[in-house]
Amino acid sequence: MTTLDALAPHRRDHSLSLWIGLILVGLHVAVALLSLVWTPYDPTAMAGGRLEPPSLTHWAGTDRLGRDFFTQIMIGSRIALIVGIGAVAIGAAIGVTLGMLAAFASRLLDDALAATLDILIAFPTLLIAMLVVAASDTASLGSAILALGIALSAIVARLTRILAKRVLVMDYITAARTSGTSWIGIVFRHVLPNIWPTLSVNFALQFGLAVIAEASLSYLGLGAPPPNASWGRLLQEAQGTVYTAPIGAVAPGIALVSLVIGVNLLADGLRDIGDPTRRLAR
Repeated sequence: MTTLDALAPHRRDHSLSLWIGLILVGLHVAVALLSLVWTPYDPTAMAGGRLEPPSLTHWAGTDRLGRDFFTQIMIGSRIALIVGIGAVAIGAAIGVTLGMLAAFASRLLDDALAATLDILIAFPTLLIAMLVVAASDTASLGSAILALGIALSAIVARLTRILAKRVLVMDYITAARTSGTSWIGIVFRHVLPNIWPTLSVNFALQFGLAVIAEASLSYLGLGAPPPNASWGRLLQEAQGTVYTAPIGAVAPGIALVSLVIGVNLLADGLRDIGDPTRRLAR
């Protein structure tokens, strides 16, 4: 048996994870985009009786107010993607900037920034997000996205700092500095292109974390307020009727888990593509 034959099962496993992740995430993206132009019913309309079971009229039944529950799930998918993308974008902007500054800073400033990041990372992401939301005047979708972005930025900053410092000791960086390239040119021409594959995988993982954290905030009443149909708020509303209408708790839970699993599988597949040594080790 050749080495290529021995590695074939690992390649298949890697491809399977990547494709499953793409399918799960793609389904949620398709549902979210569809909800922009069409939903079975108006999200705020009393489309039927209270707590009706799933039927041809209402595919996932109705909630305690008589609203179509499948419509609520579709809107929740859109909110989850908006929160995940927005939080990761804010976390990336703040984190990459701080990480780069730490990598290029003097030893004293670098140590101070590294210690600060370690302290922030020691606090749970949800706790930091709760503090930021509580500091704002009212709970809203925008405040939840900002809070999660700030909470995730410390993790991104620490990873950026570590990766950038590894790149900065390479010979081609020394050659670039000797040739008179500015530090901004070094960042955009040499550092970011080399660390971006690893950062992109981390962003995918942070996306899943942001989705879970937003659902937790909404469950606690600190996320998107009504009529926004966040999955966390749907779970909170369904806890009183979980025995009489279990679909109200099961459906948003399945939607949340499937999106997070899909993103994690996609990130795992991207990590294998970007790291050949890890792929061979598997």
